[in-house]
Amino acid sequence: MTEAEITELVSTQRNYFKTGETLSVAYRIAALKKLKNTILSHENEILAALKADLGKSAHESYMCEAGLALSELTYMIKHTRKFAREKNVHTPLAQFHSRSYKKPSPYGVVLIMSPWNYPFLLTIDPLIDAIAAGNTVILKPSAYSPNTSAIITSLIKECFEEKYVAVVTGGRAENTALLQSHFDYIFFTGSQAVGKTVLEHAASHLTPVTLELGGKSPCIVAADANLKLAARRIVFGKYLNCGQTCVAPDYVYCDEQIKDALLLEIKKEIIRQYGESPLENSDYGKIINEKHFHRINGLIDSSKVIYGGNSNEETLQIEPTVMDHVTFEDAVMSEEIFGPVMPVLTFSHMSEATGKINSMAHPLALYIFTSSKKTADEVISHTGFGGGCINDTIIHLATTEMGFGGFGESGMGSYHGKTGFDTFSHYKSIVDKKTWIDLPMRYQPYTSLHDRLIRFFLK
Repeated sequence: MTEAEITELVSTQRNYFKTGETLSVAYRIAALKKLKNTILSHENEILAALKADLGKSAHESYMCEAGLALSELTYMIKHTRKFAREKNVHTPLAQFHSRSYKKPSPYGVVLIMSPWNYPFLLTIDPLIDAIAAGNTVILKPSAYSPNTSAIITSLIKECFEEKYVAVVTGGRAENTALLQSHFDYIFFTGSQAVGKTVLEHAASHLTPVTLELGGKSPCIVAADANLKLAARRIVFGKYLNCGQTCVAPDYVYCDEQIKDALLLEIKKEIIRQYGESPLENSDYGKIINEKHFHRINGLIDSSKVIYGGNSNEETLQIEPTVMDHVTFEDAVMSEEIFGPVMPVLTFSHMSEATGKINSMAHPLALYIFTSSKKTADEVISHTGFGGGCINDTIIHLATTEMGFGGFGESGMGSYHGKTGFDTFSHYKSIVDKKTWIDLPMRYQPYTSLHDRLIRFFLK
């Protein structure tokens, strides 16, 4: 799509939004139901596209993408009417007699830019929240996951007219043209580098944004952790989607006393979950492209590999890999790994671990494995991160009842469920003042009576 065509599309959606048709709650719910039914009818095609782009099994693709999108749809269909209601708030006595309320209103024309690692979920989830809030939407899926982008384009065309929801495919040229356009809200999921570019362009129009980024999410394992269970859940979270998950445990940071025992359990779990030859496992996925395949391999120090490390360039697969004796100066700790490589580092005291984490960029997630509620509370209270789990990984993002997002270097803003509805809504603060009484204290000329009344009401 050319720059002129994108400009025309944005204008078309803005004109449609101005008609007020998307303000109807019934209209929004009908759109969500149509989207849900369309996804259900094309489930096999969606799963096939994810298999082609990322090598995901049908089970993993449904569990982590299509199923979660359907869950968000079910929730929003049930709750949008309630979320869209005006909410009365307390009125100060000085404003007698009035009604004060907050009215959720859509921003208008929204741009959603999604990544390649969960290309279906991270396109459809924010779309659901934006529709529920009453916006029109332009979707820009990643060029790195072309098969999923194609099925998304097909689904959206089947569901909606372009004046309401549209898809723009392509690469950098289309991204640049979109970012130069004036949107009322931008929702971006991706890397920190591109997130900065999005923020710079948004600033030129004073457009509000949500940035869902990433970072090096630590997985802390205390000396009193259940090591067998910790290993099982860490291996699941780390190697899910071949590590190409923004909230994957980037590195394991464990008490030096239990490192050897933990590593033994991690090796057992890799074999249990992926088999003796993971590259021959049909349910084990692949790296998205050659660029990232070579980048990840470049982070592996073969002298520190204690498990895995092999790869297949033809299939773009890298074995679940574990590295020991890693330091914070190693290459693997210099950037977000975003691949199936698990560096293991140690600490001698928990205060050492939290201090080190706080000296680094704020991660999107943090995980702590411990049998002590006190230890868990201290770590969670004294470290900065987006969200996380105690004695598990990943699962905090799989709920509509909590917002998901980062802060600082890992992003800004959040979504899912009611939080997602709020993200794509502006809350107008309204005072409905009655006409049958008019307190005189605010009007000039001011007298001593005015002063006494003001002081009575405002104290």
